[in-house]
Amino acid sequence: MINKIKSSHIEALKVITDGSSIMVGGFGDAGIPFELIDTLIEMGPTNLTIISNNAGAGERGIAAMIRAGRVSKVICSHPRPPKSEIFAEAYRAGKVTLECVPQGTLAERMRAAGAGLGPFFTPTGYGTRVAEGKQTCVIDGKGYVLEQPLSADFALVRAHQGDRLGNLMYRLAARNFNPVMCMAARHTIAQVDEIVETGSMVPEHIMTQSIFVQSVVLADKKYD
Repeated sequence: MINKIKSSHIEALKVITDGSSIMVGGFGDAGIPFELIDTLIEMGPTNLTIISNNAGAGERGIAAMIRAGRVSKVICSHPRPPKSEIFAEAYRAGKVTLECVPQGTLAERMRAAGAGLGPFFTPTGYGTRVAEGKQTCVIDGKGYVLEQPLSADFALVRAHQGDRLGNLMYRLAARNFNPVMCMAARHTIAQVDEIVETGSMVPEHIMTQSIFVQSVVLADKKYD
């Protein structure tokens, strides 16, 4: 019988090693797997590449990973949200590098990877620093930039409900980047608020299908 539920955050995260690339879901504070991140910091893998909407805010989540010296590179669309001093200090000190990607392009690069597609053209960033070093073209008088699919070794996401097969349902705005990250990563670890019986979720309400999830672990309700 398939059962992807793990007994602890440590069991779920033990597959992550030094040098891994990790997609971290969330927008603002919604949908961020804070407990998974806290445990990963304690476990100690380093030289991580973090792919997320932003580079962390305040003193928890991605910001806490950077402060602990676990992150060497951030790929994001919004590196300086309010209270992002931890990232800013690390970046100025040369401890962390940054690849800044327009938000829609970031989502589409992940979607392309998850769907098994190749590079795609987008007008976003044409004629700006975003296009430096990339192939560009003009079609019908409009400029385009060629962008590459973006995948990762792992995705850490937070869902509202999950079952033993790995089906996930998100609550309201907590959906955000989580579904597309599950598709784009080779191994997804989902922190859920509630584990439900298989078959209890309405099929139309399943927002990430089990095929994209390898581990499910129950949140400890530390963050609401």
